[in-house]
Amino acid sequence: MIDRDHDLSIVRQAKVLKLARSTVYYEPRPVSAEDLALMRRLDELHLDYPFAGARMLRSLLRREGVYAGRRHIATLMKRMGIEAVYRRPNTSKPAPGHKIYPYLLRGLKIERPDHAWAMDITYIPMRRGFVYLAAVVDVFSRRVLAHRVSITMEAAFCVEAVQEALAKHGRPEIFNTDQGSQFTSLEFTDVLLDAKIAISMDGKGAWRDNVFVERLWRTVKYEEVYLRAYDSVSEARATIAKYLAFYNQGRPHSSLDGRTPDQAYFGTQAMVMAA
Repeated sequence: MIDRDHDLSIVRQAKVLKLARSTVYYEPRPVSAEDLALMRRLDELHLDYPFAGARMLRSLLRREGVYAGRRHIATLMKRMGIEAVYRRPNTSKPAPGHKIYPYLLRGLKIERPDHAWAMDITYIPMRRGFVYLAAVVDVFSRRVLAHRVSITMEAAFCVEAVQEALAKHGRPEIFNTDQGSQFTSLEFTDVLLDAKIAISMDGKGAWRDNVFVERLWRTVKYEEVYLRAYDSVSEARATIAKYLAFYNQGRPHSSLDGRTPDQAYFGTQAMVMAA
């Protein structure tokens, strides 16, 4: 919002925008190596114990000889975009203009590609920093239809991934996400509504509602991310893209009777078209 090359002084711009001058001049501090290591371990523990909140994670870390305060852990969890997941009353109100849609997949039998797609975001640790990975997944075949890697959790990179998936694969009947601000934003939901796709959202804190993508994150992290230490964002993008290509084309899934996601997605489509 602040244009440092504008004829209007920064002080005047801040006043017009009703921003504190301290906000304008603030420069974020880099994350320390200690916090990066702690975030990496929190990410691993969250995969194994998704129901664990800051207090339980603090206790689990203490067993390993790592001492960190609950509030500090909670702050890092917020930065990573993770939280304890369990069914709870949804008493929170969405941001102005943000609508929460009902969950449409409960009890629904998904027996063909493009019946339902799902999307989520996850934290990806690097050697000196971190990024976020968003992916669009076909629920039936588990195929990753599109993905994006970003240094921020803003809605734009999620929108780009959805637009790519729609351009390459047509449209699903249902699109499922959690209730994250990226997915409830008008920027995101308008893309789906314009394509006449039914929007589905998980119950608050109900990780099982989007378990299809949660299983993908576990696979990606244990088979790719945790085996490496990316030195740059460009390396993370290239290497994750390479792994996801293998995931789609070459990795057999027991839930698919040993087929790859590509075989389940395109093979079923071919049979439907032939019929």
